[in-house]
Amino acid sequence: MSLANKVDFNKGEGLVPVIVQDVKTLEVLMLGYMNQEALIKTEEDKKVTFFSRSKNRLWTKGEESGNFLLVESIAIDCDQDTILVKAKPVGPTCHTGSRSCFFTEYNQNFLFELENIINDRYENPSESSYVNKLRNKGINKIAQKVGEEGVETVIAALAEREIDFINESSDLIFHLLVLLREKGFTLADIAKNLESRHK
Repeated sequence: MSLANKVDFNKGEGLVPVIVQDVKTLEVLMLGYMNQEALIKTEEDKKVTFFSRSKNRLWTKGEESGNFLLVESIAIDCDQDTILVKAKPVGPTCHTGSRSCFFTEYNQNFLFELENIINDRYENPSESSYVNKLRNKGINKIAQKVGEEGVETVIAALAEREIDFINESSDLIFHLLVLLREKGFTLADIAKNLESRHK
């Protein structure tokens, strides 16, 4: 059954706001509006389609630029008058060339992007890639590097030099991400585990 039959389009005179998130990082990419026809087309084509208030017609994001938003999931809120779309962006979302239409001080989701970069190094190995060189040395070396960086992070923390602590913590997290990839796990697996422990 289409979600279009569950959404209350009457409150907004036929339109409802749509929040689009990056399915991987959960970063908010943009906000637009859909009417019932746009939602049906989005469900069918698996590409986010809005109703453009300025053009007064349906508008598929990326129809000119090729920077589509490929739909992974669609949900509606408890009042049935707002839609949440989790999508895989093909290229930048904003017309300015930025990854998101919302400008933040820094990329708060870079850890997920780094995870994607590491995955790409695994799938498309390059001789000049540090990840590739580390991977070729095997899991023992990768695990050893995590241990070394852990010790160096502790030393930096006790030495009370903030920049050293930040640098060593960054090295530790990077190498842990490589180890997770080597073992076939992701940050999402860690997040789910931490969430279950918290409960």
